Amino acid sequence: MKKRILSIIQYLFFLLIGLVLLWLVLRRIDLSQVAAEIKTAKYSWLLFSMVLGIFSHIARAMRWNILIRSLGYKTDTQTTFYAVMTGYLANMAFPRLGEVTRCGVLAKKKGIPFNALFGTVISERVFDAVVLAVIIVAVILLQLNLLSNFVDKYIVSYFSGMANQDNLIFLVLAFIVVIVLPLILFRIFFHRIQNLHLYNKVKDFLIGLLDGVKTILHMKHKWSFIALTLAIWTLYTLMTYTAFFALESISGLDFVDAVTVMALGSLGMVAPVPGGIGAYQFIVKAILTEIYLLPSEPSVSYSIILWTAQSFMITIVGAFSYYILVFKKSKISYDNA
Repeated sequence: MKKRILSIIQYLFFLLIGLVLLWLVLRRIDLSQVAAEIKTAKYSWLLFSMVLGIFSHIARAMRWNILIRSLGYKTDTQTTFYAVMTGYLANMAFPRLGEVTRCGVLAKKKGIPFNALFGTVISERVFDAVVLAVIIVAVILLQLNLLSNFVDKYIVSYFSGMANQDNLIFLVLAFIVVIVLPLILFRIFFHRIQNLHLYNKVKDFLIGLLDGVKTILHMKHKWSFIALTLAIWTLYTLMTYTAFFALESISGLDFVDAVTVMALGSLGMVAPVPGGIGAYQFIVKAILTEIYLLPSEPSVSYSIILWTAQSFMITIVGAFSYYILVFKKSKISYDNA
C-alpha cells in the first residue's frame, strides 16, 4: 500500500513538472491563432507521420529480436512488436515503466528470463544514447552558425552558472555521500552482506543482466543490428519531416532541419514526465523559435500536433498490443521475420 502511494506521488510530481513546462510554452501565446492553425492543419501528413512511426517501432522490434536470439532464445517479430508497443503505452502513464513492462509481457508470453531481456533493453538504450549523442554533435557541426547562439543561451550559460565555488563544494560533498561512502561501507561489511539471501538474489539478477548487456558484443548479425538502428533513426527523422507539411508556416523547413528538431526534441521525450508532455513542447518550441527564428504560435502548434499524433498512435496500437498479449488466449505463430 505504501509503495503504491509513493508511486502515485511520484507520478503526480512528474506530471506536475510536465504541466508547468506546458504552461511555460503556452503563456504569452495567442491561443486562438494556435487553435486556428491546428484546425486547418493537413492531417493527411500527420497520418503519414504516424504510419512512419509504426514502421520505426517494427524496426525496433526486429532489432530487439537480434539481441534476444543472441542469448539463445527464440521469438517472432509480431510478438516482440506487441511487447514494444505495450512498453510505449506504459511509458505514456509512468516514465521508464515501459522498459520493465515490455520485458515482463514478453517474458510471460515466451518464457524468456526477465533479467536477460532487461539486459538487452539496457544494451539498446545505451547504444541509442550513443547514436543520439553522435547525431546531436553532427547537427551542431553541420549547423554551427544557427546553433551557436542556442547552445550559448541554453547550455553554456547554464553550466558556467554552476561553476562557482559553492556549487563545486556541494557537488564534491554529494559525490562523497552518494558514491564514496556507500562503497566504503559495502567494503567494510562485505562478508556479512554476501551471506544475505537478498545479496544472492541481486547477484543472480545482475549476472543475468550482464549477459543481456554483452549480447551486442557477441551477436551474430551485427550489420543487421546497425542497419536497423539506422532505419529507426531515419524513420524518426521522417516522422518529424513529414509533419512539417501539415502546417503551411512550418513547411519551409528542410530535411536537415528535421534532423535537428528530431535529435534535440528526443531529449524531451526521454525526460521523466508522462509521455514527454510539456518537456517535448518546451524543447521543440525553443528550437523553432531560437534556432530557426519562427514565430511562437506556429512553433507551438507544430509541437502540439506532432506530439498528439504520435501519442494517439501509441495509445491505439499499444492498447491493441496489450490486449493481444495479455487477454487473447490463442498463441501467436513464429515467423522468424
